[in-house]
Amino acid sequence: MSYDEDRSQIRTGAGPHVMAALRNAAIGAIRATGVTNIAAANRYHARDSSRPLTVLGIV
Repeated sequence: MSYDEDRSQIRTGAGPHVMAALRNAAIGAIRATGVTNIAAANRYHARDSSRPLTVLGIV
């Protein structure tokens, strides 16, 4: 529920599968850092836009 999937308006075509893949990729990237609490990690990374990029090795 960290990504508010139940309120998603995407319901047709490949959209739901694409969004699920993006959510899974985000969760996988967070877990790769050793984090077990995804909700807390989402809040932490949301506070500074450079943090997710650092996790991905972009910055």
